[in-house]
Amino acid sequence: MELQNGLHGRAAVVTGSTRGIGRAIAESLVQAGCNVAVSGRNGMDAEETARALTETGPGRAIGRSCDVREYEQCADMIAESVLAFGRLDILVNNAGVGAFAPVGDLDPATWRDVLGTNLDGVFYCTHAALPHLKRANGAWIINIASLAGKNPFAGGAAYNASKFGLVGFSEALMLDVRQDDVRVTYIMPGSVATEFNHHTPGAGDAWKIQPEDIARIVMDLLAMPPRSLPSRVEVRPSKTKQ
Repeated sequence: MELQNGLHGRAAVVTGSTRGIGRAIAESLVQAGCNVAVSGRNGMDAEETARALTETGPGRAIGRSCDVREYEQCADMIAESVLAFGRLDILVNNAGVGAFAPVGDLDPATWRDVLGTNLDGVFYCTHAALPHLKRANGAWIINIASLAGKNPFAGGAAYNASKFGLVGFSEALMLDVRQDDVRVTYIMPGSVATEFNHHTPGAGDAWKIQPEDIARIVMDLLAMPPRSLPSRVEVRPSKTKQ
C-alpha cells in the first residue's frame, strides 16, 4: 500500500519545521492524518507550531527543541518522537542554513555552522532514526537538498560544499537501505519564497517556488507505489524573475 494512502496513524519527524518548507511539509502530513514531530533550535517556536498544526488535524503534532549540529540532541529528539507516537515511518531532513562569502572571507565558525547544520545534522538524524525506520514495514527518508548541490557559484563555497555532500550522502544512503524497505529521495529546489538567509518573503517573491509546492512534491512521493523510487527530484521556478 502506498504510504500516502495509509498515512493515518503513521509518524514522521520533520527537522527545521517551524517555518518555510519544513512547516509546509509538516502541515500537509498532519492534514493527511500523520502524527508529526516538529523541531527547531527554538523549543518554544516548535511547541507553538505543533499546537497550531494539531488544530488543523486529523493528525497531531508535537514540538521538540533540536539543534541538529549536536548528535545527542538529534538522538533524543528521535527517541522522544518514537516514544510519543510508538513508531517512526518518515524522516524529512529539512533543517538548513546559508552563509555566502568568498573562501578567504569565510569565518571558520561560519563554515562549521553551515556544514554542521546542512550535512552533519542529516547524518545525525538519519543515524538515530534508521533502526526505527527499518521496523516500519515501508519507510521513507526525504532530504531537502538544493540545486546548489550540483551548481557551484562564487561566494557559495560553504553552502555548495554542504549541498554537494548531501547529494552524495543521499545517493549512498539510498543504496545502503533500499533492501530494508526504506526509500530515500532528495529534493533539489531552486529559488523558494522563504525566510532563508534572513529574507522576508513578499509580493516580489510570487515568481519563486512556494513552500507548499515542495510539500506537494513530498506528498506525491509518499503516494508512489512501493515498487517505485524517485530518488532525485529537481524543481525550479517555471520562469525566471522578470
